[in-house]
Amino acid sequence: MTSKVLPKDWLEHTVQVEVPYSVGETWGLWSDLRTMTKWMKWIQSVRIAPETPDISYWELGANGFTFTWKARILKQIPQQIIQWESIGGLKNRGAVRFYQRPQGTIVKLSIAYAIPGGIGQLMDNLFLGNLVESTLQADLDRFRDYAKRTLSQPTKSI
Repeated sequence: MTSKVLPKDWLEHTVQVEVPYSVGETWGLWSDLRTMTKWMKWIQSVRIAPETPDISYWELGANGFTFTWKARILKQIPQQIIQWESIGGLKNRGAVRFYQRPQGTIVKLSIAYAIPGGIGQLMDNLFLGNLVESTLQADLDRFRDYAKRTLSQPTKSI
């Protein structure tokens, strides 16, 4: 896990997990963004724009705060990367990358976001960064567990 402060009150976090399934199977689960509510603690809903599938609408809720944003997929290479940026609402950007390994797939998630004004005034950035980073790592651990429940057999040595 890594965390850093970016200019203008932005924070960035990178976390990863190894999932015991092929990159194709792992990608298949992650790339259906609507299912993220099953493993991402703070994500309450994800809607995909039917007329423009690279646009999605997100709602995050945590500790009495609710934030929404509209995101655009900037780059999507199947079984490799999904990169996005917000185009309205809570400012954020990031990427999730998939790396095939002999025993499964490494899922590496990098997220950067502007600290919302009210929260930045209530919490110090180090505390907020640690809270978000530990939650993101737990989200990836839940994704791995979700994959184990959803997919049949873990990948054997390739």
